[in-house]
Amino acid sequence: MADYSLTLDDSEIARYRLMADIAERRERELWAAAGVAPGARIADVGCGPGALSVRLADIAGPEGAVWAVDRDADALAVASALAERSGVRVHTGTGAADATGLAEGAFDVVMLRHVLAHNGGREQAIVDHLAELARPGGGVVYLVDVDATGFRLRGAPAAYDEMNERYRELHRRRGNDLAVGTRLDELLTSAGLDVIAYEGHINVMTPPPGMRGPAWAARDALLSEGLVTPDDIARWDDAFTDVGQDLSGLRFFGNTYVAVGRRA
Repeated sequence: MADYSLTLDDSEIARYRLMADIAERRERELWAAAGVAPGARIADVGCGPGALSVRLADIAGPEGAVWAVDRDADALAVASALAERSGVRVHTGTGAADATGLAEGAFDVVMLRHVLAHNGGREQAIVDHLAELARPGGGVVYLVDVDATGFRLRGAPAAYDEMNERYRELHRRRGNDLAVGTRLDELLTSAGLDVIAYEGHINVMTPPPGMRGPAWAARDALLSEGLVTPDDIARWDDAFTDVGQDLSGLRFFGNTYVAVGRRA
């Protein structure tokens, strides 16, 4: 599986928390319909720093629990600390999206968010594995991913478009599908699941101060791949610094898709 390209720093952790805020506001009813409820056993695969894991665990309550899995030990450490501070039950473990180490057929909901676009072409193998984790007779796989080819940041410095194009090239080289959100239903069907929901939406938001997006978080990977130079990164940093704290003119537009498949 391809290496994950984003560096986990304070800005990236803040981005995860912002994404969790947006997800809860927009998807709360769909979570409930999928089985995110008191007493539920939930797997959060590719959990990152756990921003969403703790929200799911809060809903599951003391009678349920969340198992949070990620390949990044640093991300899991952040997730564990966040769960402890939040007073919720989150079990963390190291694993890949297609080899989580979790028990088969044990979960009411198996959630995977914004992972498939980073997996180097192993989308179907991942979803097949997730389907095995869902309990027979009604467990669900809940997928969320993007069409990043349609991302826009209106009012951004010219460096943003340059940075974003290099980021897309990084994914192209790794065989990743940045439009994977547009075929989530096909992946669920091929895994033998019944698609019970498939929807998409466009998030429109003003980025908070300091947030530069995934292309900036991938700068080390871009450098190691020879797609940028240290001078490029310094130039991008200067451009975003010049924008300063006044982000009122910036608007981010991002396409996100959600699909839910039920195991018979």
